[in-house]
Formats: sequence, C-alpha cells, structure tokens
Amino acid sequence: MLITLGGLKEGYNEITNMQSKCQDMMMDIGVHKIQKGRSVTFFEEIKETAINILNGHVTFEWQSKSADSIRRSVFDEGPSVLHFPCMTEVVMEAIADSEVLIQKTTNDRSFPVRHLSGTDIRYDVWGEGIWDETAKRNVRFIIEYKSSPYSNLVMGEVINYPGRWSTFIPHTHDHPEVYFYRFDRENGFGAGFVGDDVFKTRHNSATCIRSGMPHPQTSAPGYAMYYCWMMRHLEDNPFTSKIEDDRYKWLFDQDVKIWPNK
Repeated sequence: MLITLGGLKEGYNEITNMQSKCQDMMMDIGVHKIQKGRSVTFFEEIKETAINILNGHVTFEWQSKSADSIRRSVFDEGPSVLHFPCMTEVVMEAIADSEVLIQKTTNDRSFPVRHLSGTDIRYDVWGEGIWDETAKRNVRFIIEYKSSPYSNLVMGEVINYPGRWSTFIPHTHDHPEVYFYRFDRENGFGAGFVGDDVFKTRHNSATCIRSGMPHPQTSAPGYAMYYCWMMRHLEDNPFTSKIEDDRYKWLFDQDVKIWPNK
C-alpha cells in the first residue's frame, strides 16, 4: 500500500496508526512539521518513541537534560534521533522551521533516553563492486536489535543512488515494515515493488510492506532517493536477519557474468 502525503501541513501528518490506519504495521508513524519558535510535548503511557529529524534544527528537553538535532540534508548528513521509553515527557522546540519523522510502538520496558548521532550510527555501503554498481547504496543503521535489545523498534536509512536499485536482491521477513521516501529534487520519483504490486514512489510518500512480501526499490535516473525504513520486533521474534529470494542468489556467484558481458 502506498500513502502519499504530498505537501506537508503544519503539525502532525499521519502515515500509520496502530488503531486505525494500516493497523497491521503495528506502529504509529508520521511527520511533524513545526515552525520556528513553536514547541510540542511528547508523552506516551505504553509506547516508546523515536524522533528522526529530516530537516531543520530542534532542541529536545527531558528530565533536566537537553540535546540538539540539526540536519540540512538527509542525503548529505547522517541521522540525529532521540529515542525514549514510555512514561517519559519530552519537549521539542523548533529553533528553525523543521520537519521530523516520528515512529512509535508499544513497549513497557524502561530504558535510558538516548540521543543517537555520529558514532552511534552504523554506516555501510552495499552493492559496491558488483553488478556494475547498479545496486550500490548507502545504508545507515540507527536502532537495531544488536545495539538496542530493549527496544521494539527498528529504524534505518538508505540513500538510493540515481537510476539504481536497493533492497536487492529481493528479500522477505516476518516483520511488517514502512518505508518513508524523499528525493533530492521534489519532482523526483522511483518505484517500490511489494510482492507483485508496483507503486510510483514520490517525495513525502510511504509504502506499507506486509509480512512475507519481497520489496525491492529503484529510483529514476537523475534523482537520488532517500528512505527511512521502520519496523517493529515481533513477540519472541526480533528482526535480526532477512530471507533472500533463492531465484536471484546466482547474482552472488563469484565472477558472475551478466549480459552483455556474459
């Protein structure tokens, strides 16, 4: 399912909701657009929260502590994320006009508030040196089971190079997932594959990916594509690995030959 927000309105722009909209994603996800000088208070009794700045400058305050999140470009700068448990009040003040991506899910565990940036983020490059680099992409791991076993959330980012592919070879997992997209130029577009369905992905759109569905992605030539991937762990089944489609594993063969050079 594709959800298109288009131009964001001031305030909260909902993508999914655990009680109503795309309930099977099991997460509340949305983008909050906030003007300079304004503030918003976050407090959840039964949900943990991750706030990922997309652009702008915000200050977070909680329990007599504070942290700044500044980002001018999701393409050229790494993530800056505040991650906090239920029963924690956080005030976010906009130092400049800002947009933040918010992910929540149920979790009754208590854990320290963490401001994740810099060396807290694990960076990697996938698809480099194979297939004429047609699936080369930059990958950023923000919240994952290995580093945050107390969390029910998974969050990361991909920078999909113009005209190339990501989430390739196709894979599946038991865990529902949401992709939120941005393009370096707002008229950019790409394609998201979910099973046998294909969606035209645009700036400020999102794809809801149900359990067990393969979901490769691609972007149009000339347009870099960003997406934030968001999942939640299942009970007694945390997300730790993916299942790659056997039909495409030949592409990993040593010295594989691909047309026209096969």
